[in-house]
Amino acid sequence: PLIYKGWYHFFYQYNPYGAVWGNIVWGHAVSKDLIHWRHLPIAMVPDNWYDINGVWTGSATILEDGQLIMLYTGSTNESVQVQNLAYPSDLSDPLLVDWVKYPGNPVLGPPPGIAPQDFRDPTTAWLTPEGKWRFTIGSQINKTGISLVYDTKDFKTFELLNGALHRVAGTGMWECVDFYPVSKVVENGLDTSDNGPEVKHIVKTSLDDDRNDYYAIGTYDGESGSWIPDDPTIDVGIGLRYDYGYFYASKSFYDQEKKRRVLWGWIKETDNEKTDIQKGWASVQAIPRTIVFDKKTGSNIVQWPVEEIKRLRMNKNVFEKVEAKPGSIVYIDVPSASQVDIVVEFELDEEALKSINGTDDDEAYSCMTSGGAAERGALGPFGLLIHTHKSLTEQTPVYFYISKDTQGNFKTFFCADHS
Repeated sequence: PLIYKGWYHFFYQYNPYGAVWGNIVWGHAVSKDLIHWRHLPIAMVPDNWYDINGVWTGSATILEDGQLIMLYTGSTNESVQVQNLAYPSDLSDPLLVDWVKYPGNPVLGPPPGIAPQDFRDPTTAWLTPEGKWRFTIGSQINKTGISLVYDTKDFKTFELLNGALHRVAGTGMWECVDFYPVSKVVENGLDTSDNGPEVKHIVKTSLDDDRNDYYAIGTYDGESGSWIPDDPTIDVGIGLRYDYGYFYASKSFYDQEKKRRVLWGWIKETDNEKTDIQKGWASVQAIPRTIVFDKKTGSNIVQWPVEEIKRLRMNKNVFEKVEAKPGSIVYIDVPSASQVDIVVEFELDEEALKSINGTDDDEAYSCMTSGGAAERGALGPFGLLIHTHKSLTEQTPVYFYISKDTQGNFKTFFCADHS
């Protein structure tokens, strides 16, 4: 994803021959508002030995002189994962319809010690203190997830840095690694090259083993090209996720016109391949989100749908002072619609909060292991039943649970029960 001359561009993995994986090309769509899209001709197809088995994930970098380049992974005629360079044939075209592959491709192959099929998905590049461009590529070594780091001046010759940006044992192959700064003091997003004392950095990976997107907040050392998590107990791949539904292979970009960091992710199908073939398509893209550092906690990011989503709102229904008593289900009369945007605020009974005894078990509640939405406690669960059948034979609870410790401190859990 990127924005160029007023147009948002989205390049995506696409099979033009059917609703199944294979024959991967780069589809291309553009938008003025991130909401309404128009499809353009296919941007790149597998037509060389270095990408004949697929034009896979890549990233855009806008250089200081306005040049735009793409590094992308190709799967070769021997299924080796290599990195390739591509660029627009006409920079004056705001729609960037035609793309040229560099004649010297591939520009990078798997380094020693890296398996030929464990070397993919280069990130957007950022500037180093020495004025070089730096990017990272996902890999694994003996089930240790790793992000390799490269420096370059011209995107044609590269230097592999010693060590890695980061690694986490037992997390397996890291796909679609993302790396970007967030400000601790301002609400707007930051260019990928920004750094300084008031900046934290996010490392995000898509774990091939469990197909979820994980991120962590930490400190980046521009001199060594390494990154250290603030809290190793919630390191990349073992802690926080972007989303606890289906959300994978996400990529962020800096919107230089609106000064924001925008995140996109892929939502896979949950029905079967036969159904995909019948309907003629598979998978959807999530609504783009903005990302900011959570100054309130200092330990996570806050995501919110891009402001342009409001353009889709046509009708509004307001329900005020709805009382949900313990153990009750309250019906909300929302008309049928193809899309519904729900904003809800819960106000807790203060007397109940005071009267509940706390527990000294810090792990008293877990979205994953505490019985889901069906298991009742003193302070929850409470929330919404969405995708709900009138007879309640089908429902998806999205809910909160609050725990209280012996010192009277509260901790809020936000869960989705997909059972």
